[in-house]
Amino acid sequence: MNFANQVLQWFLNGAHWQGDGGIPHRTFEHLAMSGASVLVAALIALPIGIAIGHFGRGGILAINISNIGRAVPSFAVLVIAVELFGIGALPAFIALVALAIPPMVTNSYIGMREVDADVREAARGMGMRDRAVLWRVELPIALPLIMAGIRTSAVNVVATATLAALVAWGGLGRFIVDGFGLQDYPMMFAGAIMVAILSLIVEFSLAGAQRLATPAGLRPSKTVQKEEPLGTARDIAMVAA
Repeated sequence: MNFANQVLQWFLNGAHWQGDGGIPHRTFEHLAMSGASVLVAALIALPIGIAIGHFGRGGILAINISNIGRAVPSFAVLVIAVELFGIGALPAFIALVALAIPPMVTNSYIGMREVDADVREAARGMGMRDRAVLWRVELPIALPLIMAGIRTSAVNVVATATLAALVAWGGLGRFIVDGFGLQDYPMMFAGAIMVAILSLIVEFSLAGAQRLATPAGLRPSKTVQKEEPLGTARDIAMVAA
């Protein structure tokens, strides 16, 4: 029996679909850990990125800190967290949150700064207060880039959550780590396949969510049209609607 058939037989084995060590439970653990990490990272990163982008202060410092965060390997953060908090879910959670924050801060900041100054002035000229300009003009225009940052973070977290298995946590990484330890290579390969498929599902799902979150007036047209500046009153009306 060749290796591909061995992997297929592993998937077809009913024992691998039952109990706490089965595929459904491990997938749920993986999604729960990833989702919680992305949610906490968003609660930390998005207000910071949006605020500094709106006020235009501290952007260079925030971007540099984010770049440092990107440069530090998640495994290094995991090892440090294990030394501080011990084995279990907490160090993996900390490492994944740290991984998710930089893209969100960077994209939300850039998205806010990319809003044309003429758009802001046109909104104020229509009688909007600063808070209304932020919520009804700046955020809708910046939303595609903000969603792109969330999408990048989520895919990175789902792919990297396999590290949780190294610190005695669950998730799909257990199949990879246990398969390697037992020299059960079909199990190890099956775990890698499931992580890859889950990452692709998250990528395409959030890509669709990103498009739905983009205001209709800012979506690229299917037909070639003459480009108009973002600062027109028509754009403001479409975004504010």
